[in-house]
Amino acid sequence: MVLRIPAGGPHSYCDGISRRSFLQIGMAGMASVPLSHMLEAKEAAAASTGSAKDTSVILLWLDGGPGHMDTYDMKPEAPPEYRGIWRPIDTNVPGMQVTELFPLHAKVADKFSVIRSMYHNSGDHFTGGHWMLTGRGAGVSGANNAGKFPFIGSIATKLAGPRKPGMPSNVAVPYASSIGLRPGYFAGNYLGVQHNPFETDGDPNNEKFEVRNLSLPGQMSIDRLEDRRNLVASFDRLRKETDRSGMLDAMDRFDRQAYEMVTSTAAREAFDLSQEKPETREMYGRHTWGQSVLLARRLVEAGTTFVTCHFAGWDHHWDLEKGMNNYLPKVDQCVHGLLTDLANRGLLEKTMVILCGEFSRTPRMNDGGNGGPPMSMGTPGRDHWGNAMSVLVAGGGIQGGRLIGSTNRLGEEPKDQPLQPGDLHHTIFHVLGIDRTAHFIDRSGRPIAAIDHGSVIKELF
Repeated sequence: MVLRIPAGGPHSYCDGISRRSFLQIGMAGMASVPLSHMLEAKEAAAASTGSAKDTSVILLWLDGGPGHMDTYDMKPEAPPEYRGIWRPIDTNVPGMQVTELFPLHAKVADKFSVIRSMYHNSGDHFTGGHWMLTGRGAGVSGANNAGKFPFIGSIATKLAGPRKPGMPSNVAVPYASSIGLRPGYFAGNYLGVQHNPFETDGDPNNEKFEVRNLSLPGQMSIDRLEDRRNLVASFDRLRKETDRSGMLDAMDRFDRQAYEMVTSTAAREAFDLSQEKPETREMYGRHTWGQSVLLARRLVEAGTTFVTCHFAGWDHHWDLEKGMNNYLPKVDQCVHGLLTDLANRGLLEKTMVILCGEFSRTPRMNDGGNGGPPMSMGTPGRDHWGNAMSVLVAGGGIQGGRLIGSTNRLGEEPKDQPLQPGDLHHTIFHVLGIDRTAHFIDRSGRPIAAIDHGSVIKELF
């Protein structure tokens, strides 16, 4: 259930409700109702972990799956059809190499680590996406692609809430999308749609970019919102409506925090990229991906707990050379810009950065024909591979310059320290200071563990 204030405008949902019809507390990321429950859960999580952390996560989601052999786990001694097109280069960490298309990565390798032994053994986009984003396969596939479990970021923000009042806790820039499904496996699922990420829409690189949902409707002013009697009356009406269905208990001592989330200007200011210096915007890259990541930094700095940046287009079954020459330099700018900026602002110790997709690509390249003559579709490509993949992690207390696990000589499978999505998710919860034993009730009334396998990757700390 959400508190809705009429706002007017186009862009209807399938239920006929206009996208701009509501300033939504919770569903639009400004708060959650019942907010008191969310904040109580946040306090309980802090008590169970022994500390109340002020950490955040930025997930750079490479939708479609980048190949580990072309990025962070190159095999220069392997046969040509395995080692691929590009050469590895040294970084500022002895013994750590990355692709030659990552020269900026090489300058900041001491700030990030790479998990080289992640796997889930599925080459299906949908299964892999569900594994990486929810921690479970759950029978999801291309033939049955409905999400069955909540996004790990939705679970995290349900427990932690935002780090500062007035900020949305879970944001997707510019939108939440997994393998063409929106919000797909970024959805709150049985936690409720109020735990879906707040989507900014638009192109952050556009000079006229703005987040429409944050503006007040013409008939609503801050003064009116600040009229305590009107706000309480709205809560009372909502309370009467929802108490009949048992969805809302009486608001208690957390009422004031809900009020602050509605009236604060913090979110509107955080989404305003025009406040950034031109040189900072250039450092991230003047393209959609770069400015999305810069916006993510602004959001966590202002108090958002979990931000996902969506980078699409990684399904390179053929003409891999053209695709990687286009995409990898942009990723290079994003990672370098983000880690450098976070470090300069004293935010890197408080912000975990993750870069991954739903799976990797086949260690052995194909013939570039896609069923036709070899090379007829351009250079060879790589197909789907979930048996081994690389994940970049940084910040939030994670030590940089480390290689976690390894793959065999041909990059086909983990050689040592095999790790699964649950291990990554335990690590995320550890960074955020969230109770890793938390359980929720699904739609059938069963208690479901937030994470059902794995443990914290201690070698990162």
